[in-house]
Amino acid sequence: MATKLVDTLHRPLVCCCLVLVLSLSATVAVAVVPQPAAEQREPIAIVGVVAHLGNGQVIEDAVITFDAGIITRIGAASDNIGLSGHVVIDLKGLHLYPGFVLPNTTLGLQEVASIRATQDVVEEGEINASVRSAIAYNTDSELIPTQRFSGILTAQITPAGGLISGSSSVVKMDGWNWEDAVLSADEGMHLRWPSLKVRKRNSETGLFETVDNDVYQSKVQVLHSLFQNAASYSGAPLNLNLQAMQPLLNGAAKLFIHVNDAKEIVNAVRFAQGYEIAQIVVVGGRDALMVKDLLLAASVPVIYEAVHALPEMAWRDVDESFKAPFLLHEAGLKVGIGAGSTRLTSQRNLPFFAGTAAAYGLDRETALSLITKNNAEILGVADRVGTLEVGKDATLFISTGDALDMRSSQVLRAFIQGRAIDLYGTQQELYERFRDRYSTRVID
Repeated sequence: MATKLVDTLHRPLVCCCLVLVLSLSATVAVAVVPQPAAEQREPIAIVGVVAHLGNGQVIEDAVITFDAGIITRIGAASDNIGLSGHVVIDLKGLHLYPGFVLPNTTLGLQEVASIRATQDVVEEGEINASVRSAIAYNTDSELIPTQRFSGILTAQITPAGGLISGSSSVVKMDGWNWEDAVLSADEGMHLRWPSLKVRKRNSETGLFETVDNDVYQSKVQVLHSLFQNAASYSGAPLNLNLQAMQPLLNGAAKLFIHVNDAKEIVNAVRFAQGYEIAQIVVVGGRDALMVKDLLLAASVPVIYEAVHALPEMAWRDVDESFKAPFLLHEAGLKVGIGAGSTRLTSQRNLPFFAGTAAAYGLDRETALSLITKNNAEILGVADRVGTLEVGKDATLFISTGDALDMRSSQVLRAFIQGRAIDLYGTQQELYERFRDRYSTRVID
């Protein structure tokens, strides 16, 4: 019996070892994520480009110089900017853009949606104010290079789940670890406002119906209790959730409210105002135009995330979502475009969402500013990124054509704080592999 017991105990161990070996073998076969770039060693000047500054301005035949990761000069060739001592890169006719800013993403927190071990997005429970997304951010994620190839060089890494998901951080899309990557740590707390309506299956008909949310009021009461306790928290005894709420209450952090329905937007904003939250941002904002007066009065910006979504109601215009950024901008709201409502693997389409907005009312440079300047301002990092200006980080990229048009956009070079980023990733490797295999093959 003893021998049989030992064999039984060892059998799972052998299986586990075999799985581990196979897993390691598979890992070796996968392309390695590009190594983080080295620090800028000498001044660089890019000349001859069409520079889109991100603030609505365009400079033809532009010259931009940067040193130690900071932009030092920018202007037209006719300004005769001195280039002595610079490495001059002539990119005549190409387009220069500030790096796009992606808000509300789980990039670096989630790798493969179907494999739980690769996800670090959602914590258990409704209240997780003490969760910090920054420390879970994986700089070796294979999804990061796919975003950079679309010109996305800055991102807000955001936890999900519950009523209070935790704090987000804004990161540079290059770094050896999360400490290297962080541009602004714990800049906002994320509240996911409960829905007034939910979808449930009718037990009699078997069909799904939209009904009142029976637990709406109880969830709102949970939020009231949290904010009341946080407002009176003295620091003892130690409570990590209440401690994490303090920057929000004293104005050091922003409150990002994830909400879409018009009534829910009103309820959520009034809730935050009741606790004198100084900085409020609406994320999602599908019906924001319906309550624009409230948002304008409270100076609440909107990160609109439904550009490529279908209308919520059948009787609304089919292009309602396409026009929303233009209409929100025309109403006087500060609006940015996000991609958090789409799958993580589709968020690299952020510039093309802006391109759609440009086709439905916004002029091209204003649409660009919604994913550069406006997003940077909403996330509180506009002093570093978002526009091409002297004194800001040299976080920029060069494209062969219009970066908002998927037909002409092709990012050739990118710099993050002056560091030349390696844009060659797994997708490029696979493309070249199969192009070389089949491009010369004769089809019978």
